[in-house]
Amino acid sequence: MNWTIDQLEAFVCAVQQGSFSAAARKLGKAQSRVSTAINNLELDLGFELFDRSARLPVLTPEGEEMYIEAQAVLAQCERMSARAMTVSSGEEATFTVAIDEAVPITAFESLFASLTRVYPLLKLTIINGSQQDISQWVATEKADLGVLFHQDVLPDSLEFTSIGQFKHALIVSREHPLAAIPVPKISDLTQHRQLVIRDRMGVGKAKPISSNYWHIDSYYLISSMVIRGVGWALVPEHVAQEEWYVDALVELSTEEIPEPLMVEIGAVKRRDKGVGQVMNWMYTELTKMF
Repeated sequence: MNWTIDQLEAFVCAVQQGSFSAAARKLGKAQSRVSTAINNLELDLGFELFDRSARLPVLTPEGEEMYIEAQAVLAQCERMSARAMTVSSGEEATFTVAIDEAVPITAFESLFASLTRVYPLLKLTIINGSQQDISQWVATEKADLGVLFHQDVLPDSLEFTSIGQFKHALIVSREHPLAAIPVPKISDLTQHRQLVIRDRMGVGKAKPISSNYWHIDSYYLISSMVIRGVGWALVPEHVAQEEWYVDALVELSTEEIPEPLMVEIGAVKRRDKGVGQVMNWMYTELTKMF
């Protein structure tokens, strides 16, 4: 078989974009080149990848299998290119980290203080966001590394590495009616306003329990609003236990809440981004932290 990387890229892009013409626009190529690449790939493989009888091409059963394999091959090629880039470029001169605003602040302050000692000449940029902000910044190369709470769906260009877990806490103000119910049922919670996290772009939103809810893009602002009696919320446990909140909040039992309350935290990088000295150091230290 003599299939090429260009053929695999055309095939995978056509599947993801939904048509040969859309794939051509995405790849910046003529549609005829994309169609020819896919036709030649089918000839090399010995079977059709698409059923072309409909208005838009649809994967055949064999095409569905090959789509999975082609994605894996392209991902490995990206890793190889990234490794070669790392070997040739050496240590990073600049580095941008995007972190979820709800990660443990004190731990990251210590991490960055250590970074200054290990790489004193590094020009570091730190940006904060929430939910899908982080993954989008890494995917669009606004950040080299992202630290975020796990999302169900990440862009295909990213790799996620788990580094730890956190539990959500159910919090209310001391004057809130729910404060008198140590183990609230769902029926108790739905009688009151819930404050729910979302990202700054409005794409990633946590699923509310109560039909009466507000969306807020910061767990810390949520906690401040909870203190003022605006509503109740589920926030990472370490946020609820911050010294400037803990005395003004009541943490209630979550045993009646059916949703999973453990949240995974991890680091994301672009699959085609090399792992230089700074990146490798960050991964090592993050693993130690959590």
